[in-house]
Amino acid sequence: MTRVAILGGGTGGAVLANDLAERLGAEIDAGDVEVTLINDGPDHVYKPVWLYVPFGQREPADGRRPLSELVDERVTLTVDRATAIDTERKSLALADGDALEYDYLVVATGSTLADGEIPGLAEGGHDYYSESGALALREELLSMTEGHLVLSVVGTPHMCPAAPLEFVFMADDWFRERGLRDAIDITYTYPVQRVHGNPHIAEWAAPLMEERDIDVETFFNAESVDPDAKVIGSMEGTEIEYDLLAAIPPHRGVDVVEEAGLGDRGWVDVDKHTLEAEAADDVYALGDAATTGVPKAGSVAHYQAGVVSQRIASEIRGRPATATYDGKTLCFIETGMDAASFVEFDYESPPSPAPPSEKLHWSKLAYNESYWLTARGLL
Repeated sequence: MTRVAILGGGTGGAVLANDLAERLGAEIDAGDVEVTLINDGPDHVYKPVWLYVPFGQREPADGRRPLSELVDERVTLTVDRATAIDTERKSLALADGDALEYDYLVVATGSTLADGEIPGLAEGGHDYYSESGALALREELLSMTEGHLVLSVVGTPHMCPAAPLEFVFMADDWFRERGLRDAIDITYTYPVQRVHGNPHIAEWAAPLMEERDIDVETFFNAESVDPDAKVIGSMEGTEIEYDLLAAIPPHRGVDVVEEAGLGDRGWVDVDKHTLEAEAADDVYALGDAATTGVPKAGSVAHYQAGVVSQRIASEIRGRPATATYDGKTLCFIETGMDAASFVEFDYESPPSPAPPSEKLHWSKLAYNESYWLTARGLL
């Protein structure tokens, strides 16, 4: 029997599990292939929902479904946490004491927040990259009638690179709708000398921020936060006072990845086209966990899952694995409470954001609702 283990039940892991179940259905039914999905909790979480929670447009429950309802019944679902990866013996150690052997391993462990790396950030800032952070930020926004809102991108790379831009555009519009914008200043900080890591998106976003009176502080590498004084300071010596700090914390992968020698900071070093791990045989990585140079976005994980599924199925059937990932990424970018843009790009073609429109905003909301069909492998 050929055993495929998928570590992580986020977008990439769930889509891959369902794709493999469909692609290798005959082999699974015959008992020749086993696909196991390991996740450290029973639920699948669609994290883009958290962007809308601070503005009262969604609840965290809207982005949560039991994995058992999303994953094909031909997939073995194991709710447990991997404590070690042995790529030589092709084995996973699990927290409950069991060991799981594999022939192919796919690492889809996503991103974790590391706000503890910046002194004072956990106490002085709020994020919307976690359920608890989004709920706390909602309470702060609802009580804010004047003052200074600072959005600081502290760490890169991070999940959903467009989300910091989306937040300040939505906050600007949200405060205007409530008649509060004249009493509230908004500042956006970014670690490099532009407003986004991708120069094409930065070139598009900067004029919009100027039009909306959103102050920008680039080349601001946050070093510390003083929660009592409400000041965020940078390595460059700049200090910004705030009344409410919304921060994008540093992101890291999971420890077991680094401990297994698959890559630094919990990210797996891979071939950006085949998604094969550079440090181990028969190991793939996708989504946030893979260092491909493309954004850590759900669409990336989705497209990469299809490639990995095709490659593993080809190898199991003794055929050459020819499927490759071309860097395809697509993303909706909210530019307010009722307008959005859209970008699509790959390794060869740079992004060119579409003019913001209400139609694209509703398209994004429609995709958020239909996402659960995507996770099930139906779209």
